[in-house]
Amino acid sequence: MKQFFTVVAFILLTIAFFSGYSNFGIPQIEPAPPPKEEKLDLGSMTMDQFIALGDRIFQGKGTCTLCHNSLGRAPMLGTIAEVFQERLKDERYKGGAEDLEAYLVESLVEPSAFVVAGFGKKGTNDAESPMPNVAAGSIGLSEAEVSAVVAYLQDQAGAEVTVEIPTDVGETEEEDEEEAREALDDPKAIMAQFTCDACHMINGEGGEVGPDLSKIGAAYDRDYLRRALLQPNADIAKGFEADMMPEDLGEQMFVSELEVLLDFLVELK
Repeated sequence: MKQFFTVVAFILLTIAFFSGYSNFGIPQIEPAPPPKEEKLDLGSMTMDQFIALGDRIFQGKGTCTLCHNSLGRAPMLGTIAEVFQERLKDERYKGGAEDLEAYLVESLVEPSAFVVAGFGKKGTNDAESPMPNVAAGSIGLSEAEVSAVVAYLQDQAGAEVTVEIPTDVGETEEEDEEEAREALDDPKAIMAQFTCDACHMINGEGGEVGPDLSKIGAAYDRDYLRRALLQPNADIAKGFEADMMPEDLGEQMFVSELEVLLDFLVELK
């Protein structure tokens, strides 16, 4: 019996030692506070500030540069003021715009109204765009944010900025989505959050900029898929080019989201 109590006492002392060491002996890492949301008072904003807002949205929350870049995934927009009239007259045009501002808004929220030749979804004869409606889904730009992006695009194209700054929405907030949101636990929601389907196809749905993921789990193991997500240029799939996938997914995703997504991908067989 004495030996039993001695063992129990030893175990308790060991647990107490490691508990104390973990709490007081190891430096504690305190997470940085989330960045403060920028309050945007549209009522007092100048047009230059509004255009700058559109630039930030285009480069950030709108995820526009994932496709509209020098790699040729989507049409470049610098000449949009010169070519939009031809597109409005094209027999394939299905929209109702009459000027550049309306055409840009339409392109953002109804991207299939006109698809530039060669940039449509495969098998649709350029009738359907792989681009999502930026005012819905995981991007979810507000009406004011869409207007800011349009003002930015007009300015970048060297056209007259005809957009009027909204005055009836009061203050709005420019949020850092990655910092403010909660971790997702559904793989499809995660893929929507990071707009994976804009480039990758699964079971006939999605884009074709990146490899088809429908049977990716049968071809590659979990370690390869993890590397493909965190270091996309480490192994380039045959027929595709480097720098086509964002390299900062590891910084944008929660660790739990990465594991959920990997669980989903390895089962795609």
